[in-house]
Amino acid sequence: MGEMIDFPSNGTTGHGYLATPSSGAGPGVVVIQEWWGLVPHVIDVCDRFAAEGFVALAPDLYAGKQAALGEPDEAGKLMMAMELGKAAKDMSGAVDEVAGRGSSARVGVVGFCMGGGLALVLACQRPDAVAACVPFYGIIPWPDAQPDYSAMSAAVLAHIAEKDGWFGPEAAAELETKLRDLGKDVEFHVYPGADHAFFNDARPEVYDAEAARLAWERTIGFLRARLG
Repeated sequence: MGEMIDFPSNGTTGHGYLATPSSGAGPGVVVIQEWWGLVPHVIDVCDRFAAEGFVALAPDLYAGKQAALGEPDEAGKLMMAMELGKAAKDMSGAVDEVAGRGSSARVGVVGFCMGGGLALVLACQRPDAVAACVPFYGIIPWPDAQPDYSAMSAAVLAHIAEKDGWFGPEAAAELETKLRDLGKDVEFHVYPGADHAFFNDARPEVYDAEAARLAWERTIGFLRARLG
């Protein structure tokens, strides 16, 4: 169902994992990694999107490096060492790649943790193509990466964990208000009792099966409605 591919990235080459539905076609979705890297969980998420009929591509923003799950210090170092300019090019290249391979010029972006924040950044950078943005407990830890939300044309579906110490309901409510005041199409859901990374079934200490199931159902419905 999936394979590692190279794709054009604004004059350089991006790398990532591509999963294609059995039909061979479908709307395109860019999947953006957590701070651990392009780990098996992210690949599994791409495969799950493909099983639902989407062409899914996860760009490898760490150039092959990964942190061991449960080693947040290591993951944090990789995240802060990531070259944001190159990451932006690779994410934009991934948008073009799935738009070219998919059945629609409209693309969805889904990201987790660091990737959730980057999904919002990408939606602001590529309003020409990104029509749907789904951040899961998204954080933007880089002061110079705060996006210009006025530029975003995508609808946003955000999944927020009630017990998230990084980006909890209060911070999410501030962002939701900011986006609504800009006239954006936004839908925020808080998952009671859930912790940061509740969707990651490779991390049993935080995984919440019921919250993950509901968030997935909402995500698939939202992407089908927005991407056609």
